[in-house]
Amino acid sequence: MTGDPIPSEHLDELTAAMADLTGALESEPSEQEILDAVCAEAVRAIPGADLASITAIRDGEPETAASTDERAVEIDRVQYAAGEGPCLRAAETGEIVRLPLATAGALWPEFTSHALSLGVGSYLAAPLRVDGSLAGALNLFGYGGHGFAETDSRLLRLYTTIVSFGLRTTRRYHRARQRAAELETAMSSRAVIEQAKGILMAVHGIPADEAMKRLIAESQHTNVKLRDVATRFVESLSTG
Repeated sequence: MTGDPIPSEHLDELTAAMADLTGALESEPSEQEILDAVCAEAVRAIPGADLASITAIRDGEPETAASTDERAVEIDRVQYAAGEGPCLRAAETGEIVRLPLATAGALWPEFTSHALSLGVGSYLAAPLRVDGSLAGALNLFGYGGHGFAETDSRLLRLYTTIVSFGLRTTRRYHRARQRAAELETAMSSRAVIEQAKGILMAVHGIPADEAMKRLIAESQHTNVKLRDVATRFVESLSTG
């Protein structure tokens, strides 16, 4: 990094915000709750930030995935409708966009006019790239015309780097848990089907393929999943 050192009190606030965000992740919240927390902690960590939002690009189309205030959502929507603006530039280029709105009118008149009408005078956006299904920008809005400082850009870059890593790790963990649950369900289904087949083979003296055909035929006739047919069959014998 270049430029003046980041003040220690700002680093302390960032550290505290990240600690709280990490604590929230450990409670296994929903993805929406995570993104809301990312916005809330960004406002806490970056001096001059009063509002925050996350722009997510899904199938080439931008949308606001989380925010701290409806005014941020409104400003985002104006950019989406115009097809241009600082949040879209940050998402597309992977670069920080930092500016006071007093100088942004020539570039993005619709965005600038609407933001100023809502009392927002400064803007800071950083690319937020987690994986193939979540990429976009983290957007900060300030009421003053300060335009944010260079140190704010560096703090936000650090924040989004840590957040991206945390979100990737969390998503991988949840995907692994989901795959494990699916495997467990598949193994359980296979076990009960094999049990039902074994009972049919023993009771009717038929081979395994014939027993399987009977289970499949019952599944098709009743429009019930094969696993459920087998489960009901086994349960009916155990309680009969």
